[in-house]
Amino acid sequence: MQTILTGIRANEEPTLGNFIGAYKTMINLANEHAADSRVNMFVPDLHSFTTPIDHSKLYAQVIKGVKYYIAAGLDINNPNIHIYRQSHVPAHSELAWILDCFTYFGEASRMTQFKEKSEEHADAITVGLFNYPILMAADILLYDAKYIPLGEDQFQHLELARDIATRMNNKFDRELFTVPASEAEQVKFMHLEKGLRIRSLTEPTKKMSKSSTNEKSKISLSDDPEVAAKKIMSATTDNEGVIRFDMVNQPGVSNLLTIEAMMTDRDIQDVIADWAGQTSYGDLKRKVAETVKNFLSDFQAKVAAISDEEAEAVLAKGETYANEVSKQKLAEVQRAVGLIR
Repeated sequence: MQTILTGIRANEEPTLGNFIGAYKTMINLANEHAADSRVNMFVPDLHSFTTPIDHSKLYAQVIKGVKYYIAAGLDINNPNIHIYRQSHVPAHSELAWILDCFTYFGEASRMTQFKEKSEEHADAITVGLFNYPILMAADILLYDAKYIPLGEDQFQHLELARDIATRMNNKFDRELFTVPASEAEQVKFMHLEKGLRIRSLTEPTKKMSKSSTNEKSKISLSDDPEVAAKKIMSATTDNEGVIRFDMVNQPGVSNLLTIEAMMTDRDIQDVIADWAGQTSYGDLKRKVAETVKNFLSDFQAKVAAISDEEAEAVLAKGETYANEVSKQKLAEVQRAVGLIR
C-alpha cells in the first residue's frame, strides 16, 4: 500500500485558503484512494513552535483542527485513514535529529519560507524556524509517504525531503526511505495544473495567510458568516473594468473566480465562462460572498455538533497506528547509522 500524508498546523485558525487547498483537497483524495492507500492526516503541533504562539490555547486548537477534518467530510471509520498528533509520536523528533546530521547547512539556508518568516518575526527568529523543514522531512519519510498534498509554497521543502532520502539511501546502500514523488507528480496526483494557492483579499499577489495580522486579508473558518461576506465585498480588484481570469494582470478578480469554482466544486473554466465579458465586479463579489457565507454557516454547525471526546478518541486510535509504524522505520534507520544492531 502506498501512503498519502498531509498535515495542517494547529496554532492558528485555518483560513478559507487552508480549507480549499488542504482540507478539501485531502479529503477528496482520501475518498478516492483510501481503498488502496494509507491516508495519514497528522496534526503537526510541534511545528507550531516555530513562530510565537499562545501556548495556553494550543491543545484546544489541536482538538478543533480534528473537528474540522471530520466536519469537512473525512471518513473517520475507514481503517486506512489515520489522524494523529506529531507530538504524540516520539519517532518524529528522534528521526529529525538524525536527518539534521545528513542535511547541509547551505541547502537548509536556501529555504524561501525561512527567509520570508524571518522578516515577519525579525525579533524572534528561532533555530526551530530554520530547522523545521528537516522535521517535515521526518514527518514524511517515517511513513514512506509517496504523495504529500500541499500548497506550492511547500514544494521547496518537499524537494529537500527528496534530497535527504536519496542521500541516505545512497550512503547506506539500501532503500531506507521511499523517495516522495516529484513536484510534477504531486501536482498530477492532486489533479491540479499547479500547486494550490488562494490569494489574500487585500494583496492578491500574495497567498491568503492565517498568520496575517490584517483580518481583512483572510477569511477564517471561525469567522461570522456575515463578516466573511463583507470581507469578500471589500476585496481588492483592479481598474480593468472587465471580468477575466488573469493571475498576472487581474489577480484579485482571478482569486474571486477561483474561490467560487472551488467552493462550488465546479471546473474553473466553467466559472470563467459564466462571467466572460461581464463588467460588474460588484455582481461577482456578491455571488462569491453568498457562496462563502452559506458554506461557513453549514460548516460551523457541523463543527459544533462534534464533541471534544469524539475528537480525542479519533486521535488516540490514530496515534496507536502511527507509533507502531514509525517505531519500525526509526529502528531501521538507527540500525543503518550504527545506533543499534
